[in-house]
Amino acid sequence: MSIEIVATILFALALIHTFAAKSFERLSHRYPAHAGVFHLLGEVEVVFGFWALVLVVAMALMQGSDSAIEYAESRHYTEPLFVFVVMVVSASRPILKFVNAVVLGLAHALPIRSVVAQVWLCLAFVPLLGSLITEPAAMTIAALILAPLVFRSEVPERVKYFALGCLFVNVSIGGTLTSFAAPPVLMVAQTWNWSNAFMAATFGWKAALAVFVNATLVVWVLRKHLRDAAASDAQDEAIPFPVTLVHLGFLVAIVLLAHHAILFISLLLLFMGFVQAYERYQSPLILKEALLVGFFLAGLVVLGGLQQWWLQPIVTGLEPVALFWGGLGLTAVTDNAALTYLGSLIEGLSFPAQYMLMAGAVTGGGLTVIANAPNPAGVALLRQGFEDQSVGAGGLFLGACLPTAIAAASMLLL
Repeated sequence: MSIEIVATILFALALIHTFAAKSFERLSHRYPAHAGVFHLLGEVEVVFGFWALVLVVAMALMQGSDSAIEYAESRHYTEPLFVFVVMVVSASRPILKFVNAVVLGLAHALPIRSVVAQVWLCLAFVPLLGSLITEPAAMTIAALILAPLVFRSEVPERVKYFALGCLFVNVSIGGTLTSFAAPPVLMVAQTWNWSNAFMAATFGWKAALAVFVNATLVVWVLRKHLRDAAASDAQDEAIPFPVTLVHLGFLVAIVLLAHHAILFISLLLLFMGFVQAYERYQSPLILKEALLVGFFLAGLVVLGGLQQWWLQPIVTGLEPVALFWGGLGLTAVTDNAALTYLGSLIEGLSFPAQYMLMAGAVTGGGLTVIANAPNPAGVALLRQGFEDQSVGAGGLFLGACLPTAIAAASMLLL
């Protein structure tokens, strides 16, 4: 048996494990003597990293330890590292308070209840902001602001899954206004000569329309579950604007250096020093959550690196419209950036095929945890608000179906 087939089997097992993660959490309550193991296996962020380690061990047994180490070291881990760094920085208290103040200011200008307007802005404005500050940063900020407003025990589970699915879909398509913020776009922008202006004119306005419709539908469903009192943190100590400005400067610099891991990690270390120096204006950094997300994405990089043998023939064999639906479906079981990267390797791919592949990849980015790189970040930050403190793959899929259908209609019909 070839290592490619073994890798595909392990990839399939990882997908099954993702859908079964909530069951492991239930087992941890049923068998407290082994709760630690079951809780670890129930962590969605651990799944792909765990099975990636199994793949490396299997490769060492089949081909030798040198081959396994060479393969693991040949993978590109810049994106997992970047997501880790940008999560830590964008979730810092000064940045969250700054964005929350902007959202509150805009909310007060809208002719609806303040908390309703805040939720709508977090599901619409912040995902579109991802086209500037990158999708992982937008996901982190939106999730942390929405957590006390929407993801509470009093809100029905099906409603929370609808909100989570909407957030994931909107972040996935909301990064298409530029050519550098969404991972699937970034993979092809240089190869296909897609500029910022091209992205805004071809994908961006359609995505924005779908984002607004999705956010409006979810807020309408949520309206009776939202409490005005949940939105305020006015008791917190005011943060001097220079401190906030320094935090924003770190975030901008990290985004600009997104392709240079050594540089943005160096900035993170400097940032952590600044946080320590001005500790009174800080909250604990989300290092654990960000590390788990980075581990998840690194595992996906390792496992996904050996899936090209079956993915690429599917991509090359489909007509444009079929490619849209095929891309949407494949995105649910593979990272959408990996899918578009495979498309960029195909020589002579027509523009209609390029458009349909990209549209399908970003449209399907909210259906599963692995469909889009920022999704694990959202799960890590919001799972406390769900039953068993775990996000079920089935619930997420069902919650994302309607927002995905609206995004698909926008991309195909407009």
